[in-house]
Amino acid sequence: MTDFALLPAVEIETASAPDAAVVFLHGLGDDGHGWSDVVPALRLPTTLGVRFIFPHAPELAVTLNGGYVMPAWYDLYDTDFGQRTDLAGVRASRERVERLIARERERGIAARRIVVGGFSQGGATALYAALRHAERLAGVAALSAYVVDPDAVAGEAATANRDLPVFMAHGTADDVVRYAWGEASRRVLEAGGWPVEWHAYPIAHSAALEEIEALGRFIARVLAA
Repeated sequence: MTDFALLPAVEIETASAPDAAVVFLHGLGDDGHGWSDVVPALRLPTTLGVRFIFPHAPELAVTLNGGYVMPAWYDLYDTDFGQRTDLAGVRASRERVERLIARERERGIAARRIVVGGFSQGGATALYAALRHAERLAGVAALSAYVVDPDAVAGEAATANRDLPVFMAHGTADDVVRYAWGEASRRVLEAGGWPVEWHAYPIAHSAALEEIEALGRFIARVLAA
């Protein structure tokens, strides 16, 4: 893999000596600050010491937005995200996630104590990276997201993460990443043998407080396993 520079990130620790980590990727046009405020809303047990890493995506020209340069994990060519996927960009962002995981390993966090997650484009990247990671992780979370290159995921998944716990949540009124795409991605993962915890909410392309609290319960459970 290419040795990408470590992405800058917002870091929040829930204890002085965390023994677990959550790497959470924001959506298109956002940055790490956009999701860093959710940590208290997760309502994690006070006994759980976690380092949250909210990285800032690189600046890319996004074709769908007229070539406008913005924080993005990969390019988008079409409003139907299942078409003409920028796989080269997705793979590059996977390597950036791998570098963030490696840094946590260097800081003493076991791979099995690391959760990777994200919202929208960040969630799609999180799924792509986590299911292909060579070492067993704790879990992966994808909010308002979808599986990139669904025909390849079963064949490319790492043996260590073939049954990785997956958290997925989606708004039934989402007009950006359509609810049907999320459901289709859920079916792809379940058919591949992944245990998917699925949540649906009557919201658009956003996150609800109930969703964040459910995510917190998922994180607490997989880190306690």
